[in-house]
Amino acid sequence: MYEIYVQTEISTAHRLRDHPGPCRNLHGHNWTIEVRVGCQRLNDQGMGIDFAVLKDHLAEICARLDHVELNGIPFFSENNPTAENLARYIFVELANRLEGEDAGLISVEVIETPGSGVVYRG
Repeated sequence: MYEIYVQTEISTAHRLRDHPGPCRNLHGHNWTIEVRVGCQRLNDQGMGIDFAVLKDHLAEICARLDHVELNGIPFFSENNPTAENLARYIFVELANRLEGEDAGLISVEVIETPGSGVVYRG
Protein backbone atom coordinates (compact mmCIF):
# COMPACT_ATOMS: atom_id res chain seq x y z
CA MET A 1 0.00 0.00 0.00
CA TYR A 2 1.13 3.53 -0.75
CA GLU A 3 0.68 6.39 1.70
CA ILE A 4 0.63 9.82 0.13
CA TYR A 5 0.73 12.96 2.23
CA VAL A 6 0.66 16.72 1.97
CA GLN A 7 1.15 19.44 4.57
CA THR A 8 -0.04 22.98 4.96
CA GLU A 9 -0.14 25.62 7.66
CA ILE A 10 -2.92 27.79 8.98
CA SER A 11 -3.14 30.46 11.66
CA THR A 12 -6.21 30.62 13.85
CA ALA A 13 -7.45 31.99 17.14
CA HIS A 14 -9.57 30.10 19.62
CA ARG A 15 -10.60 29.88 23.24
CA LEU A 16 -11.25 26.58 24.96
CA ARG A 17 -14.49 26.54 26.90
CA ASP A 18 -14.29 25.23 30.47
CA HIS A 19 -10.49 25.01 30.34
CA PRO A 20 -9.00 25.49 33.82
CA GLY A 21 -5.91 27.34 32.56
CA PRO A 22 -5.00 30.24 30.30
CA CYS A 23 -6.28 28.46 27.17
CA ARG A 24 -9.77 29.57 28.17
CA ASN A 25 -8.67 33.04 26.97
CA LEU A 26 -8.53 34.00 23.33
CA HIS A 27 -5.14 33.03 21.87
CA GLY A 28 -3.69 31.94 18.56
CA HIS A 29 -1.75 29.11 16.97
CA ASN A 30 0.15 28.50 13.79
CA TRP A 31 -1.00 24.96 13.07
CA THR A 32 0.69 22.46 10.78
CA ILE A 33 -1.83 20.18 9.09
CA GLU A 34 -0.73 16.91 7.48
CA VAL A 35 -3.14 14.62 5.68
CA ARG A 36 -2.39 11.07 4.55
CA VAL A 37 -4.24 9.01 1.99
CA GLY A 38 -3.62 5.43 1.00
CA CYS A 39 -4.05 3.41 -2.15
CA GLN A 40 -3.29 -0.08 -3.38
CA ARG A 41 -2.99 0.72 -7.08
CA LEU A 42 -1.42 3.45 -9.14
CA ASN A 43 -3.08 5.09 -12.11
CA ASP A 44 -1.67 5.05 -15.65
CA GLN A 45 0.60 7.97 -14.72
CA GLY A 46 2.06 6.03 -11.77
CA MET A 47 0.21 8.05 -9.11
CA GLY A 48 -2.17 7.08 -6.35
CA ILE A 49 -3.56 10.61 -6.35
CA ASP A 50 -2.04 13.74 -7.80
CA PHE A 51 -0.43 15.87 -5.07
CA ALA A 52 -2.07 18.91 -6.67
CA VAL A 53 -5.55 17.40 -6.29
CA LEU A 54 -4.95 16.58 -2.64
CA LYS A 55 -3.43 20.01 -1.96
CA ASP A 56 -6.36 21.75 -3.66
CA HIS A 57 -8.92 19.90 -1.53
CA LEU A 58 -7.00 20.68 1.64
CA ALA A 59 -6.55 24.33 0.62
CA GLU A 60 -10.30 24.75 0.10
CA ILE A 61 -11.00 23.43 3.60
CA CYS A 62 -8.22 25.41 5.25
CA ALA A 63 -9.23 28.67 3.51
CA ARG A 64 -12.36 28.66 5.71
CA LEU A 65 -10.22 28.19 8.84
CA ASP A 66 -7.17 30.37 8.22
CA HIS A 67 -7.01 33.67 10.11
CA VAL A 68 -10.37 33.23 11.82
CA GLU A 69 -11.52 32.59 15.37
CA LEU A 70 -12.52 28.93 15.34
CA ASN A 71 -15.22 29.48 17.97
CA GLY A 72 -17.21 31.41 15.33
CA ILE A 73 -17.48 28.41 13.00
CA PRO A 74 -20.73 26.49 13.62
CA PHE A 75 -18.99 23.11 14.15
CA PHE A 76 -16.86 24.64 16.90
CA SER A 77 -19.75 26.35 18.61
CA GLU A 78 -20.96 22.80 19.35
CA ASN A 79 -17.50 21.16 19.71
CA ASN A 80 -14.75 22.79 21.72
CA PRO A 81 -12.08 24.00 19.23
CA THR A 82 -9.37 21.66 20.50
CA ALA A 83 -6.64 20.21 18.30
CA GLU A 84 -8.54 16.91 18.46
CA ASN A 85 -11.77 18.43 17.16
CA LEU A 86 -9.92 20.43 14.51
CA ALA A 87 -8.35 17.21 13.22
CA ARG A 88 -11.76 15.48 13.15
CA TYR A 89 -13.36 18.45 11.36
CA ILE A 90 -10.71 18.45 8.64
CA PHE A 91 -10.90 14.65 8.32
CA VAL A 92 -14.67 14.64 7.75
CA GLU A 93 -14.51 17.53 5.29
CA LEU A 94 -11.67 15.95 3.32
CA ALA A 95 -13.17 12.45 3.33
CA ASN A 96 -16.30 13.87 1.68
CA ARG A 97 -14.20 15.49 -1.05
CA LEU A 98 -12.23 12.31 -1.74
CA GLU A 99 -15.27 10.13 -2.41
CA GLY A 100 -14.85 8.51 -5.79
CA GLU A 101 -11.05 8.77 -5.75
CA ASP A 102 -8.93 5.60 -5.76
CA ALA A 103 -7.07 6.90 -2.70
CA GLY A 104 -8.80 6.81 0.68
CA LEU A 105 -8.15 9.11 3.61
CA ILE A 106 -6.07 7.50 6.36
CA SER A 107 -5.42 10.30 8.83
CA VAL A 108 -5.24 13.98 9.61
CA GLU A 109 -2.48 15.22 11.87
CA VAL A 110 -2.78 18.61 13.54
CA ILE A 111 0.38 19.98 15.15
CA GLU A 112 -0.49 22.75 17.60
CA THR A 113 3.01 23.57 18.79
CA PRO A 114 6.40 22.01 18.09
CA GLY A 115 6.34 18.69 19.91
CA SER A 116 2.58 18.46 20.48
CA GLY A 117 -0.26 17.48 18.22
CA VAL A 118 -2.91 14.91 17.46
CA VAL A 119 -3.60 12.35 14.75
CA TYR A 120 -7.21 11.51 13.87
CA ARG A 121 -8.15 8.38 11.95
CA GLY A 122 -11.80 8.01 11.04
